[in-house]
Amino acid sequence: MQASELKTIAAAEAVPDQVTPEAQDTAARLTALFRHLFLYDRGNQLRVLEDSGLTMPQCKTLLELGGLGNCPSTWQVSDLAELLGTSLPSMSRAVDGLVKKGYATRVEDPGDRRARVVKITAGGKDLVDTLVTMRRNGTEAFTSTLSAAQRRKLDTAVDSLMDREDIAKTYQHLKGSEEA
Repeated sequence: MQASELKTIAAAEAVPDQVTPEAQDTAARLTALFRHLFLYDRGNQLRVLEDSGLTMPQCKTLLELGGLGNCPSTWQVSDLAELLGTSLPSMSRAVDGLVKKGYATRVEDPGDRRARVVKITAGGKDLVDTLVTMRRNGTEAFTSTLSAAQRRKLDTAVDSLMDREDIAKTYQHLKGSEEA
C-alpha cells in the first residue's frame, strides 16, 4: 500500500468533532504507550507473523477465528467480511489463503448443508496462541521494568476499565488461558 493510500485511509478515520482536547490527549498518551509496547519485544511478534507467511487480512481473519472461546466456532465468510470491514471477495481470498496454509478449513454448515462455513484448525489455533503468548511475554517484560508505584498506577487505571464487558471478557479469557 502506498503512503498516499494510507493518508487517505487515515483521513477517512479522522477524529470526530465531539472528541474533547482531554480525550485527544489521553489518546496521544495511549498511542505512545501502545507504540512502545508494540516495539518493546524487538519485533518478535512481527517476526512470528512474517514467518507464518500470512498477509494482514489473513492475520486479522485468523485472530478473529481464534476468538476468545465464546465466539462462534464457525463463521460465514460474509459475517467475517462485515466484522472486519472488508469486501466479500477480499475476505474470500483471505480465507482461501488460510485454508491453503492449513490454518482454517471450510466445512458444511450444520444449519444449512448447502452452505459452507469457515473454522479454525488446530494449526491455526496454535499460531493464534503463539501470537497471544508473544504479546503477553513482551508486555510482561515491559511491566517488569516499572517501579512498584508505576505498576500500581497502571493497575488502577486498567482496573477502572474492567467494567466494560468487552475488556473484561478478553481479560478473563487471557487469564484463564494463562492458568491452563
